[in-house]
Amino acid sequence: MRSLRRRLLPLLLTAASVGAIAVLIPPTLAAFGLLPWPQALILSGFVLLGGAVCGLAAGLLLVRRAVHALSAEVRTHTRVVTETVAAERLEIAEATEDLSEVRVTVGRLEEQVLPRQRRQIRRDMLAQGRDNYEQHVAWTELREHLDTSAFMPSLRGWAASPDLMRLVVRHIDRLQPGLVVECGSGASSVWMGYALRRQGRGRVVAIEHEVHYAEQTRAMVAEHGLDDVVEVRLAPLVEIEPTTLTDPDGEEFTTADRWYDTSALSDLEGIGLLLVDGPPEATGRQARYQALPAFWPNLADDAVIVLDDTDRKDERALGERWLEEYPELRRTEEPAEKGAHVFSRKGA
Repeated sequence: MRSLRRRLLPLLLTAASVGAIAVLIPPTLAAFGLLPWPQALILSGFVLLGGAVCGLAAGLLLVRRAVHALSAEVRTHTRVVTETVAAERLEIAEATEDLSEVRVTVGRLEEQVLPRQRRQIRRDMLAQGRDNYEQHVAWTELREHLDTSAFMPSLRGWAASPDLMRLVVRHIDRLQPGLVVECGSGASSVWMGYALRRQGRGRVVAIEHEVHYAEQTRAMVAEHGLDDVVEVRLAPLVEIEPTTLTDPDGEEFTTADRWYDTSALSDLEGIGLLLVDGPPEATGRQARYQALPAFWPNLADDAVIVLDDTDRKDERALGERWLEEYPELRRTEEPAEKGAHVFSRKGA
């Protein structure tokens, strides 16, 4: 409407000016006697009427053009609105489709995956509960059997589990060894010290490659008054010749290139029980393999080798190597929290 007014205003001013001049011409002619007054007035009336008709026609033309322009603008806006609404409907349809897929996925999770996960969690909790109970039983049996101090170092975690320690103590009671050697040191060193003190003979030599852990174990041994039974011997890891092997998947790998310094172990003769719980896994592949070749000449005829952590593939694989390289050995798999294999000479 503002555009229409802007267009009409100049036209109206021009028409008014021309009309005023045209209306004044007949009276002027009459005033000079060139035209009679009645005729001049009639001519002025006709001029006014013609001007009004022309103005009306011009106004109608402008109104028509404005209506056409408005109609085109409305059509443009209508098309834009229609396209926008269509795009939004398409987005809504796509979102609805995506939402339907989400609903299907959620439904599948609720019907299939979640029940499976709940069952698995329930089984894991039951298994963990049974294992915790078994470890508690083993701990209690060890305490009562060995008549230990009231405050014993904790088992489990990085330390040997109670059921493994119970297994080791049973073999100590059966073999009555004069020398027990442990690859690694810690809480297990103290528990084995109590086992040897109970039998009235023998000693434990715990081999440790870290000065810090050796000092910690010595402090525990001294706290329990087992200095005369347990020796914590420092044997740093030194370079050894690694071996290239092939795993069950056909992939080649290189074994650990470090093991305990054997110069610190040469005097260990007549080993009745060897507990292999070190070096740590981070040392390299099959890091504990070297224990048997290194101590084999020093083992008693009825010696027992206990390998911890046999739930791990590396420990199982190195156990297989022991059996292949020492055919006189037999292996017994024992139930333990982290897995345990017991090796002894056949017929012993």
